[in-house]
Amino acid sequence: MSESAVTKGARKRLTWLGVLIVGLVAIIGLGSATNAGASFAPKLALDLQGGTQIILAPVVQEGTKVTEEQLLQAVSIIRQRVDASGVSEAQINTQGNNNIVVSIPGNPDENTLKLIRSSAKLEFRPVLATGQGVSATASNTGATDSATASATPSATPAATTAPIAGVDDATIKLYDSLDCSQPFRAAGQVDDPTLPIVTCDTDLYGKYILGPVEVEGTDIADANAGTVTTSTGAATNTWAVNLKFTGAGTDKFAKTTGRLFPLAAPQNQFAITLDGYVITAPTLQAVITGGDAQITGNFDKNSSKTLADQLKYGALPISFEVQSQENISATLGSEQLTSGLLAGAIGLLLVIIYSFFQYRGLALVTVGSLVVAAIITYLMIALLSWRQGYHLSLSGVAGLIVAIGITADSFIVYFERVRDELRDGRNLGAAVETGWKRALRTILVSDGVSLLAAVVLYTLTVGNVRGFAFTLGLTTLIDLAVVILFTHPMLELLAKTKFFSSGHPWSGFDSKALGATSYVGRGAFRVSAAVPAGKAAKASKEATKRQTLAERKAAENLAADSKSEKSN
Repeated sequence: MSESAVTKGARKRLTWLGVLIVGLVAIIGLGSATNAGASFAPKLALDLQGGTQIILAPVVQEGTKVTEEQLLQAVSIIRQRVDASGVSEAQINTQGNNNIVVSIPGNPDENTLKLIRSSAKLEFRPVLATGQGVSATASNTGATDSATASATPSATPAATTAPIAGVDDATIKLYDSLDCSQPFRAAGQVDDPTLPIVTCDTDLYGKYILGPVEVEGTDIADANAGTVTTSTGAATNTWAVNLKFTGAGTDKFAKTTGRLFPLAAPQNQFAITLDGYVITAPTLQAVITGGDAQITGNFDKNSSKTLADQLKYGALPISFEVQSQENISATLGSEQLTSGLLAGAIGLLLVIIYSFFQYRGLALVTVGSLVVAAIITYLMIALLSWRQGYHLSLSGVAGLIVAIGITADSFIVYFERVRDELRDGRNLGAAVETGWKRALRTILVSDGVSLLAAVVLYTLTVGNVRGFAFTLGLTTLIDLAVVILFTHPMLELLAKTKFFSSGHPWSGFDSKALGATSYVGRGAFRVSAAVPAGKAAKASKEATKRQTLAERKAAENLAADSKSEKSN
């Protein structure tokens, strides 16, 4: 490769690096200027900035107890809910043999808190009667949903006095007198799944008489939000919630829809309840036997995702009530963060001192690479805090500190490879290119091992350990990018300067100090007279190891011929 091509390639990679940094700054800056929630200050986790702690207590029928399996299953589902809301570094643990403690960093929004507090069992009940939950003058803005087709409004009489199969007069009387604007359910109330209930929707606009439970929330295998597609596969702007049932759930739902579909409104509807309130009551448009259903209505992107999350993560094995909710401080975490940052600064200073001692002028490349890696890492964490809800924890800071050693290791591998090539007698330009090809393989293997460890840790663990694994994996990828886009091209450009190419004693490439030899072929090496005998012997021995078999054999023959001539 010509000298101009090398220089051009180096400048091109540095330009791409600059574009990457400027792009990250521009994205975050634009998000901040438009009040989209972006900030150049990363969000901090619970242990660094404090947050909200919610204690959930189980609500069970008298005479029953919560099993360990139920509690662990509830913890798993609540953790999925919190993760789905975009909050990271949350802590969900059991307390004693009954309670669950949910600790969330910062000030979580009301949707996240509602998703956690709405912890009752998810149930499917048939609709027996519907009506307005408030006075006739109140406006009803609730969405009317339907299953498998577009929304079809259902009859909503203010009250009913006609007999309803399976419903006694007391239940009908309670329904007629119900005003959803007034409290009507006790906190943590547990409904008998075998009996009808009288309740309201979550917006308190509609009231219902619902039959016994026919499908459990645990029968849902998956739920997601998406846009409706036409029969030809074309996407529309209509949002819907897609349901997929388990094998047992498919049979139950097919039986339920088969019975309800022929009925007149509103008894051709089924209600999905969470915590005893109706979150949706779609009208059936067909008998659903395949285990896949779609709920459409007056949804937008956010409301459809909220309903999908409720359906997907709402099926707790037992009901819970909020026992307490309080803010927690991060005084201790702030002190630990200060100690962690001090430890990181000391480690960084030691790396810089070692670099100047060992590599002289090359230390400038080391420092520059560390600065570039730090800038990109900071911007990526800020971006992930905005777009993915990432929160930096103490364990994450530990991962960043470990990254200093990983990054420095890549530089050392590269620099030592270049020095080896100089010892073999190559000029600096050739040594940089040859050394890079050999060093890159080693760097890829090293970073690959670190990345694999990070992925395994992140996949198999929970809580704070995942924070460490995440930053370890992120910084490993950034290290690889910095070595390729900054360290190598910078060394290529510096190799063209007189200070480095001449082997100045302070350049880090002093051929005399390195004990360089000049290889002249056929197994012979020319050693500078200025090099001490011990260092020359060591260098020659090292260079001999790099000979090919043919060169080694030629050297042996040359030595044998020389010995034969002396004996004659």
